[in-house]
Amino acid sequence: MKILIVEDEVSLNEGMVEYLSSQGYLCESVVNYTDAREKIETYSYDCIVLDIMLPGGNGLDLLEELRLDNKLDGVIIISARDALDDKILGLKRGADDYLTKPFHLAELSMRISAIIRRRNSLVSHLIKFEEITIDMDNSEVSINNQLITLTKTEYKFLLYFVINKNRVLTKSSLAEYLWGDNMDLAEDFDFMYAHIKNLRRKLQQAGCGDYLHSVYGIGYKFSFK
Repeated sequence: MKILIVEDEVSLNEGMVEYLSSQGYLCESVVNYTDAREKIETYSYDCIVLDIMLPGGNGLDLLEELRLDNKLDGVIIISARDALDDKILGLKRGADDYLTKPFHLAELSMRISAIIRRRNSLVSHLIKFEEITIDMDNSEVSINNQLITLTKTEYKFLLYFVINKNRVLTKSSLAEYLWGDNMDLAEDFDFMYAHIKNLRRKLQQAGCGDYLHSVYGIGYKFSFK
């Protein structure tokens, strides 16, 4: 599960990243409005932990933009202010929950888990694209109703491609999806290319159409053409 933490208080930001990472979440973090907006516009997250008061802007404006774009990322608003108006405004703009500082990290983790469970129960766990069916509950892929065997990384790539069908995905965005904020540790993209090549081969061997297209100098696009 991928979490974005938007908090300008560095010690709290680092504490949340450390604790939530220990709970099995893939965490990314930013400390200002501009970086948060770029992340939210470019990527999708299972849950966003969003501070209201940020250098460069207001977290509630980010929340409003997120919902206007019809994105379904879960959102927990955090703020040092305990004003009822802030809570009401945050919930009206589409927040799933509200936490007032200071709070226990264990409580934050439990609330994130509850939001993810609740949101997952509202959407189908089957994603389909032509002859491809992805069962997110069991991390299984079928081609024409026949299961195929993929590695964990191949499965993650296919899921990402299908969710973002008809969009050009850059090499950097794919690397960040795979490695998160640790993408800079990768010396080159050869490791990623190998997994994508194997995924494409397995899909075609199972009778799947060739929907994965290279976009020269940019990345990949999953589409009919």
